[in-house]
Amino acid sequence: MPAGRCATLAANPRMMTGPAGAALHDTRAGLRMIRVTNSINLDESEIEEHFIRSSGPGGQNVNKVATAVQLRFDVQRSPNLPEAVRERLKRLAGRRLTSEGVLVIDARRFRTRERNRRDALERLVALVRRAAVAPTPRKATRPTAASRRRRLEAKQRRGALKRSRRRVTTDEG
Repeated sequence: MPAGRCATLAANPRMMTGPAGAALHDTRAGLRMIRVTNSINLDESEIEEHFIRSSGPGGQNVNKVATAVQLRFDVQRSPNLPEAVRERLKRLAGRRLTSEGVLVIDARRFRTRERNRRDALERLVALVRRAAVAPTPRKATRPTAASRRRRLEAKQRRGALKRSRRRVTTDEG
């Protein structure tokens, strides 16, 4: 595919194996799904890829072949993401998220297009997995009596040290 061209993952029959831990499986509608967690599956048609020329290793080949992959996933409009996961994913994505809510992942670590595609997909799956884990709420705890006593003693020592540094004034006069 020439530089700057776009493809969806579903259009490529060679991409049968998913990223580490993410199995690609066929659904009844004939579309392949990428299993992220037990409850989250991403439809391959939601993922768009653009192939661009890569900098870095590749010798003379780097100027001729578009091996870098720019993976795009529409977080905002994906029907397969629960709302809580969508919000956490937006926060985790940071500057990789466009103003339209599209997550853009650039993969150019490897010299071949196929390895860069796999790398981009693995990074997407890892990011969605991180977003799928709900943060544990903080339990409110009270300091123990001993820790309060230690804190107050430390404050007393610190205050005494600062008092000892003061200028000595004599009351003459």
